This record gives sequence, structure tokens and C-alpha cells, in this order.
Amino acid sequence: MDLEIIHDETATEVGSYFVANYPPFSVWSADHVPRARSVLERVATSPDVPLGLYLHVPFCRKRCKFCYFRVYTDKNARDVDVYLDALVREVELYADLPAVDGRPLAFAYFGGGTPSFLSSGQLERLVAALNRHLPWKNAREVTFECEPGTLKKSKLRTIRSIGVTRLSLGIEHFDDDVLVANGRAHKSAEVYRAFEWARAVDFPQINVDLIAGMLHDTEDKWLDAVEKALALAPDSVTIYQMEVPANTVIARQSSAGRVPVADWPTKRRWVDTAFRRFEEAGYVVSSAYTLVKPSADSPFVYRDALWHGADMIGTGVASFSHLGGVHFQNADQWDDYVDVLLRDGQLPLARACPMSPLEQLTREFLLQLKLGHVDDAYFVGKFGTSALDLFQEPVNRLSRLGYLEQMDDGVRLTRTGLLRVDALLPAFYEPRYREVRYT
Repeated sequence: MDLEIIHDETATEVGSYFVANYPPFSVWSADHVPRARSVLERVATSPDVPLGLYLHVPFCRKRCKFCYFRVYTDKNARDVDVYLDALVREVELYADLPAVDGRPLAFAYFGGGTPSFLSSGQLERLVAALNRHLPWKNAREVTFECEPGTLKKSKLRTIRSIGVTRLSLGIEHFDDDVLVANGRAHKSAEVYRAFEWARAVDFPQINVDLIAGMLHDTEDKWLDAVEKALALAPDSVTIYQMEVPANTVIARQSSAGRVPVADWPTKRRWVDTAFRRFEEAGYVVSSAYTLVKPSADSPFVYRDALWHGADMIGTGVASFSHLGGVHFQNADQWDDYVDVLLRDGQLPLARACPMSPLEQLTREFLLQLKLGHVDDAYFVGKFGTSALDLFQEPVNRLSRLGYLEQMDDGVRLTRTGLLRVDALLPAFYEPRYREVRYT
């Protein structure tokens, strides 16, 4: 890979930018599903490896124009109940497997889609059933994603009562024109109402999400959104740069692969401005996307555990798992997922990817770079290999370009590097993966 091309990024084009995992998803294969089943049948070899649970709730009031997740906007109440039955059955099957049986959950994460799409009654029934098989009462963190327009104070009380410690509000922006243009279901007035209710219900941590460079966004609108988010004084804030994967509404409506959103230099500058404003208010940069109040109890257990090799069971349609050095993914179609669980009583595994020791090391190195720094002693202790020695060539090149700094104990990204970290990560891929699309 010629790293000099990084300097030439300008317009946002259709394609995936964010690096969520390694090896690339497109090299995962159904041929490897037996490896996933095999590792599930083995008792976990290290009791020190944390275990987490991800629950995918794929329902939304509307589909955002930039969304590329497996979500549904056309399901009725009966469909939702059937899906939740399948979700419970899946957790039950996992809980009886040797690799999971008896292990406590370190974290749980309700993602989507829109978990807050569920009614209070549906949530209570779901969690009561789940806790019979894989309880999270002693988990360090339980995260729940919300769309502001789906919330009532009574529902927030229910969400808190099921053990949620971190509420994540998908605000994305405060300008109603921007929200409408991007297909968001809520308006700004609902944001303020939901946030006030959430504070009253007393969640230990409230996170808000923003996206820089959405359709119809401008410099003034973005700066105003940053100030309004800052005025809420959330415990943490997550800020993404807008990307347009191929399977989104915006991509389908665009011509010649060019999309009408802010270019990459603009988005990086806007995020840098947001970071600086939050830093001035006492927040600390926690990763390439997050800032936290150091005075608040604002951990990101889910993130930090996964980026350090934790096991995670991903449940729900199209969900991803990682366990014992093997990645695997569920069936990504509704009928395939539901039927295999409720009709056949089997796990709906569709593809997998066993990792070599080098791939496991590389994966953790890539993901930990998103924190802005990597401690080489961690890799020597865990893998018996110095990551700095292994990646000396790309480290030297990125250092010369001003994206990172080498230290005696590891590397640290500069702010310039942190703001474009996902574009830098392919420099560390094994050669056979460097031209593979990350889809």
C-alpha cells in the first residue's frame, strides 16, 4: 500500500471506511463454520478471558439513509415477538455449550437497529427469559442504544430496571433539516426531552452520538451541534465521521460513486474542533471517536474488552461473534435466522473465520491503535512477540508522515493520525488482505 495516497483524500465516495474487525469480513466463509462449532464445544481454556453478550434488536421506526445494518421497519407486533422468541432460544443454546456454560458475563450490549423500539413489556419479558439462561447481574457494564423519539420516562425506568449502566442516545445532530435529510426518525425537541428524562432516571453513564458531515451539514450547523451537545454535559460523547457504504440509500441515490456529504478533510477538521471544545470543558479523548468526563464513571468496557481479545457471543440476525480465536456470523436473513432457531433448534451460524496467532495479534494491534496508543509490553506478554518489531516498516513510514510517534514502550498516534486512523490501519494488514474490500 502506498501510504502517500492518504494525503490525496478529498471527496467522500461510496465505500466502507471504518475498520471494525480483522481479517476482513469478505474473507469469512461458510466452509469454516465447523471450526466455530468445534470451538464452542470446548471448555474455555483461560478463565481470565472476559465473556460478553451482544443482543441485536433489528427494528427501527425509519431506515436512516446512511444505515448499512440489518434492520427492519415493516415488522408488526407478532413479528417482533417471534424474533424475541428466537433471540431467547439462541441465548439458551449458547448457555448450554461448554465454551459458555458457567462463565459470568463481563458485559452485555443491546444494539441495533433500535433496542428502544421495544415496548416496556417486551423488554421485561425478554430480559426475564434471558436471565434464566445467561444472567448479567454481576456484569461490569450493560449498554443500551436508544433513538430519542422512541423514549418515554416510563420506558427509561424499565431500561434502568433491567440493569443498564450506560445509555447511548443516537442524537447524530441537532439541526432538524439535517436530521430529516438523513432519514432520522426524531427531531431535536425529542433529544432534549429524552436526555432530561434519562438524567432524572439516574443512569450511571449517558453517552451521546454525533456524526460529522451528514447530508445538508454545514460548518455553522456542525459548530452549533457541538455546542448543544456540550451544553447537555453528557458523561461521554462518541463522534463519527460520515461514511457511505455501498448498501445505503445515499449510495443508491448517488451518481458516479460521489456522494453529497462533506469531504474527508472537512470532516476531520470538524471532529478536531469538536474534540478541542470538549477538551476545553474538561473531557479527555478516550479513542478516535470518544471523549469522557474523567470525573464521571464513564467506562467503555465493551469496547476495551473486545479490543483486547475478549470473547463475545453475538446474538440476533446477522450478528458477529468472537470466541477462542474464531470469528463467526449468524445468518443475515430474517427467515434463515428465525427458522433455524425455532424450527430446527440449532444455532444459525452462516460463516466463520479462524485466526492464526499472527492474525490475532494484528487484530488487537489494529483495534488498540484506535485508542490512540499501543503498549508493546502487552503484546510481548500475551503473544511473545514485539508488535513494534513486527510492524517496524509501517510504523516508520507513518512516523515520517507525521501520523504517529514512536516511544520506548510503544507508539502513540498524533492528533492528525487519530483523526484518520481507519485510513491508516490497512498499512498493517498482511499483504494478502490489503486489496480486500472491507465488507
